[in-house]
Amino acid sequence: WWWDERVSARFRRNLQPTLTYWSVFFSFGLCIAFLGPTLLDLRCQTQSSLSQITWVFFSQQFCLLLGSCLGGVFKRTLAQSLLALFASSLAISLVFAIIPLCHNVLVLAVVMAVAGLAMGCIDTISNMQLVKIYQKDSAIFLQALHFFVGFGALLSPLIADPFLSDTNCILANGTANASSNLPHIRKSLLPHHPGNLSHYDLPMKGLVVTRVSYAFWIMALINLPVPIAVFFLLYKERMVPCWNGSSHPLLSADELALETRPGDKDELSSAAQRPHTAAGHEDLFSCCQSQNFRGASFTYFAVHITGALVLFMTDGIVGEYSGFVYSYAVEEPLAVVHKVAGYLPSLFWGFITLGRLISIPVSYRMKPATMVFINVVGVLITFLLLLIFSSSVVFLFVGTASLGLFLSSTFPSMLAYTEDILQYKGCATTVLVTGAGIGEMVLQLLVGSIIHDRGSYSFLVCGMIFGCLAFTFYALLVFFHRMYPKPSPELDEASPDKAAVPEDTGQYQR
Repeated sequence: WWWDERVSARFRRNLQPTLTYWSVFFSFGLCIAFLGPTLLDLRCQTQSSLSQITWVFFSQQFCLLLGSCLGGVFKRTLAQSLLALFASSLAISLVFAIIPLCHNVLVLAVVMAVAGLAMGCIDTISNMQLVKIYQKDSAIFLQALHFFVGFGALLSPLIADPFLSDTNCILANGTANASSNLPHIRKSLLPHHPGNLSHYDLPMKGLVVTRVSYAFWIMALINLPVPIAVFFLLYKERMVPCWNGSSHPLLSADELALETRPGDKDELSSAAQRPHTAAGHEDLFSCCQSQNFRGASFTYFAVHITGALVLFMTDGIVGEYSGFVYSYAVEEPLAVVHKVAGYLPSLFWGFITLGRLISIPVSYRMKPATMVFINVVGVLITFLLLLIFSSSVVFLFVGTASLGLFLSSTFPSMLAYTEDILQYKGCATTVLVTGAGIGEMVLQLLVGSIIHDRGSYSFLVCGMIFGCLAFTFYALLVFFHRMYPKPSPELDEASPDKAAVPEDTGQYQR
């Protein structure tokens, strides 16, 4: 390994749960990106209008946000967390299998709402569990976790592409004229934003000739190993309801000796006997209960709020840029050919995935705070250059790639940084995941309405403003970090290694 022996030992000790959480996040990525390119074929399948079918986007995004808020409800014990992940990942496979059977747009919206709830639970629980397992060393594993989102988000459109209709998939009179608009409309839907499609008129009645069902059945099969992996982890830890298989503890005595000194054995034994609960990592509603605020300082709240606002802005930029960069490119003054402009969203998501891959080794050598600083400054500079060279098609592609790289590691780095400030207490993971989800939804809607009223150039102006706000909130977070009370010297001696061992041991006890 290119990291030190202590981190390598912790990874080997927690190999199965870590790989399981990574695979579950692949399932999340697989589900988040398929809707854009397949939506026109789903419109044909449900024989609905474009304005009706785009409500499916809203149902998925809204329930994803709701699932992120409620995810902590299932996190009070490890058994509840794994059962929730098993149910969520299995639900995604079932959603893929059921979508071809949905011939009514309302039924399809309900099915996608279920998928959104499952994705939200996966988002919150997987982030929380990795933070709890690795604590001070969590940054590198969070970077890897979010790489799998990007990998899944890249894979699902590739699976769908061979089965998409080249011409309008409802054969009726006037089909030829409507079909000429189909590539442009499809690109307007990438990666998961409906855009303004009210002026397109496509037939709603006729012979349906779509083959997109095969894509969803393939994705259902590809995703099926994920709930199986979660079930194996449940079985190994003897947490399958009404089925207690025999297994050995995850933490063997030899591995424990690598990190634990003899003087710690009594403390470790008592810690392992305590029932494991998710103290400090509750759902959003539990976080807001008054008893959690007793004795908390002003900076405690300020760290939560400013951290969430940074991700509100940066994840909002990801949503609005990926949703509208195609529409911006095909309008004046750039007037990029539709087929060429269609590569921009793919380029953006491709460099987000590449950036997350690069961030895995970088995060081991660089502090999360430094990575977030580089990210927000890079976003600002990129938008500034995009504004300066707004008439250059070449720089639009360069800027899109640059923006993807700088935004790629913001979420996991910010999560690791904020949890580190709070010494893994409080509700940082839940608040940050929720803030990021709200930002992606709200800023997409805001930018869409502004572009409609003010023109395409406002797309870059909005990005610049959001980047400035992200940098401002990050500066405030650093300020409150300096004010936040430091842990006592006794805790410093025990943290992260001594304190992390009871956490690891208790992590996988019934």
